[in-house]
Amino acid sequence: MKKLADIDPEGKRLPIKLDSASNGEFVPVPLSGTNRAANRLAHEFASSFSKRTNLTRRRFLLSSCGAASTLLAFNAANAAAGRTGGFFDIPKDAALDEPLARVQVGPAKDEFIFDVQGHFIDTPKGNAKSVEVFVKDVFMDSDTDVMVLSFVPSRRDAEPVTIQAADAVRRIVEKLEGTHRLLLHGRVNPNQPGDLEGMDELKEKWGVSAWKTYTQWGPNGRGFFLSDDVGIRFIERARKLGVKNIAVHKGLPFGQQSYEHSQCSDIGVVAKRFPDVNFLIYHSGFVTGVREEVYQPGRDGIDTLVSSLQKNSVSPGSNVYAELGSTWRFLMRDPEQAAHGLGKLIKACGPDNVLWGTDSIWYGSPQDQIQAFRTFQIAPALREKHGYPEITPDLRAKIFGRNAAKVYGLSAAEVKKYTSLDSVSRERSAYLENPQPRFETYGPKTRREFLQYLKVRLG
Repeated sequence: MKKLADIDPEGKRLPIKLDSASNGEFVPVPLSGTNRAANRLAHEFASSFSKRTNLTRRRFLLSSCGAASTLLAFNAANAAAGRTGGFFDIPKDAALDEPLARVQVGPAKDEFIFDVQGHFIDTPKGNAKSVEVFVKDVFMDSDTDVMVLSFVPSRRDAEPVTIQAADAVRRIVEKLEGTHRLLLHGRVNPNQPGDLEGMDELKEKWGVSAWKTYTQWGPNGRGFFLSDDVGIRFIERARKLGVKNIAVHKGLPFGQQSYEHSQCSDIGVVAKRFPDVNFLIYHSGFVTGVREEVYQPGRDGIDTLVSSLQKNSVSPGSNVYAELGSTWRFLMRDPEQAAHGLGKLIKACGPDNVLWGTDSIWYGSPQDQIQAFRTFQIAPALREKHGYPEITPDLRAKIFGRNAAKVYGLSAAEVKKYTSLDSVSRERSAYLENPQPRFETYGPKTRREFLQYLKVRLG
C-alpha cells in the first residue's frame, strides 16, 4: 500500500467535492459564484483548523473534522448568499472536536447504505486498474454496503460497458468469500431492434435484478414513452419474466435526444395500469437548468413527476420510487434547492419510496455525498410553509438503504450480518488504519470533455 503522503501530500483536495463533473449524461454545469466562495472558505478553514489541531492539511482533511469543517464552510457561503432553506446540520465545534465530528458525519448505528445507481467506467488510472479503482472508491473509501451496477444508453454494437464487463466486476467482489455486494441492471431500450428479445438472456444468464431503460433515447434520436405500445410491450415482457423492477431514466436530458420523452408524464399512467410493477424513477425527472422551488404545475424538472402522479391519482407509498443519483450530487451544491427537491419527492412519493443513488464512480467515491446527506436538513421555516418533512434519523435510514432493500428483495439485517464479516469488511478495517482517499471525480468537467465522451459512446 502506498504511503499516505503519496496522494495529495499538500492537502489541496477537499473531502466534500463541489465541481462541475457530470455523469456523462448531461453537459457539465460550471460552479456558481457561491460554490466557488464555498470552496475557497473550506480551504481557508482547512488551513486554520489544521494548525489548531496540530495536523497537516492532508491529515486534517482526512479526518471527520475535515469533512465537518468543509460542510460548515458551505453553510457559511450559502447563508451569505441568502440561501437558508436547507443546510448541513453540524455544530461549529465539530470542526475541531474529532469525536463530535465523527458523530455528525460518521455512520449511525446499524446504518445500511444501498446505492441503487453505480457505474463502472474506465477511469484515468487506466483500464487495467479500473476495477481496482471502482472497488476502492466504493467499498474502501465509502460506507456503501451494496450497490446496483447500472448502464448508459447505447446501440447494441457500441456499448461502453457491456453486461459481461459489469458481471466481471460483480464476480471480483463476490470472490471475496461469495458475498453479494453488487447487483446488476439489464439495459433495455425497447425501441431498438433486438433489445426486447434479449431480455430473456439478461435474466437467465446474467441474473439481473432490474431493467434499465432510457425513454429519451433511440437509435434515430427519437425517444418513447412507457405508455406507448413499445413501452407497454416492454413492461409486459418484464412481468412475464418475473423481474418487475423497471428503472427508467427521467430528467437530465442529453445530446440530441428527445427532451419531451425525458420528462415524466407517462409515469403515473403506467404505474396505475401495472400496480404489480415497481417503477424506479432514476434522477426523479431532475433537470440541471430548472431551478427547484416549491411545486408548480406545468414546470419541468422534478415537478413533472409530481404532476404525473397527481394527475393519475397515484398516492404516496405506491409502486413509484424516486431515485437520487446525480440529483442529490447536483442539489447539494445549493441546499435550498435540495430542500425543495427532497421535500417534494418525499411528499409526492412517500417516505418509503425515495431511493439512495449516487451515480458513482463518475463522481469518485460516494463518501462525500453520504456525509453531506447524513447532515442535511430542511429549514424549519420551509417545512412549516410547504409541508416538507423533517429529515429525521428514521427517514434518513429509509432513504439510505431500507427502502431499496424492500424493492430489491433484500433484508438489510441479513446483508449486514454477512458483509460485516466478509473479506471486504476485513480489508476495509485494515485499510482505515492508513486510508488514502483520492477525493477525485472522473466524469467530464467541461462541455468539450462531454462532447468527446458522447462521440466515443454514441459512435
